[in-house]
Amino acid sequence: MNIGYACIALGVPGAQLRSCALKNADRETIANIVSSNLNALANIARYNAANGIKLFRISSGLIPFGSLPSNPVNWGGMVSGEFAAVGQTIAASGMRVSMHPGQYTVLNSPDPAVVEKSIDDLNYHAKVLRLLGTGPSHKIVLHIGGVYGDKTASVKRFIKNFRLLDDEVKSRLVLENDDRLFTVADVLSTAGELGLPVVFDTLHNEVNPAGERDAFEWIEQCRKTWEVRDGVQKIHYSQHNPLKKPGSHSDTVDASRFAAFAQKLQRDDVDIMLEVKDKNLSAVKCANTVRSDRHIKHLEREWARYKYLVLEKSAAGYGAIRELLKDKTGYPVEPFYSLLDTAMRKEWEAGDKINAAMHVWGYFKEKADAKEKTEFLNKLKRLERGFSSAAPVKKILWSLTQKYGPDYLKESYYFHF
Repeated sequence: MNIGYACIALGVPGAQLRSCALKNADRETIANIVSSNLNALANIARYNAANGIKLFRISSGLIPFGSLPSNPVNWGGMVSGEFAAVGQTIAASGMRVSMHPGQYTVLNSPDPAVVEKSIDDLNYHAKVLRLLGTGPSHKIVLHIGGVYGDKTASVKRFIKNFRLLDDEVKSRLVLENDDRLFTVADVLSTAGELGLPVVFDTLHNEVNPAGERDAFEWIEQCRKTWEVRDGVQKIHYSQHNPLKKPGSHSDTVDASRFAAFAQKLQRDDVDIMLEVKDKNLSAVKCANTVRSDRHIKHLEREWARYKYLVLEKSAAGYGAIRELLKDKTGYPVEPFYSLLDTAMRKEWEAGDKINAAMHVWGYFKEKADAKEKTEFLNKLKRLERGFSSAAPVKKILWSLTQKYGPDYLKESYYFHF
């Protein structure tokens, strides 16, 4: 079972994608952004490889305005070597990538101009995956689209326009049930006519269910649509945010609920794409929750990244987790993440921020020179008096971490949230 996440890697230095306004999209600007974004994708791929994450959705914004005929840059030819290098990193890690066009890519629109733009956009996504050197198991996920007052006619229009697509796009396309219009039963019917695989989305099915079958029965029905050439079945998993409208993704994945889902699924031959606000953080959490190698070292590695961020939120939570991890013979994964999630939901308080900053400063107080000590203490005083946020304090502590180490502290989420 591979578990992945979509588009953005949180707390990973050098993994941020850039964009620009269309009015500023001249040749030099686009070329620089493309090169920067490919470097960010390479950093994400290396992070994923180091953390055992073998499933990732590449952002459609990798190439700004990549599907527009008016794009001033032959971005494919210009950076083909950079694409190949990133593709080698992806291949070496055994990672499976995908892309998911946005809401304006509507193949069944009654407007021919929208259909034409949608085809251009699908060609763009296929081109990115081709330049990365990936095969047809690296997919493009698409919804059927709108209903426009007549679902039957809309499905027929989708099928008609699908036949206009290049073979490369057809070989990569998979269909997904949505949360308003097309249920998984609708999608299975359409995909069956076209010979396409179906991605089952758990939350969409909760909001827009089809019949009396439960999620696991639908997952089994969708499994039958995946041929050998398509790779193993993919599903989308998410949990609802109870504070927002139905269908809204949660901020993080509850580890216990995911463990129960995975246990009931009873399969390893499936790829699970998480759709959740905290992205890779939940991906690592879920991977640790269901891993067969249940060794305390995996939780200790997580704790090393989180501990000063937790201390900044909750001294009580920090103490509770430290106590939990003292037993080196167990693997208390669900209690660990429960305590972690509880601490992360706590509101910030100035005293906790100061306490965490002083703990991190302990690494440097004997190494920092007089100027660095003065700068840190001055910024800390401003925080104590309520004149500033913790950001200036963290900035100098990050600078000292880069200069003095230790290396493990460079991976701390304390500096990135």
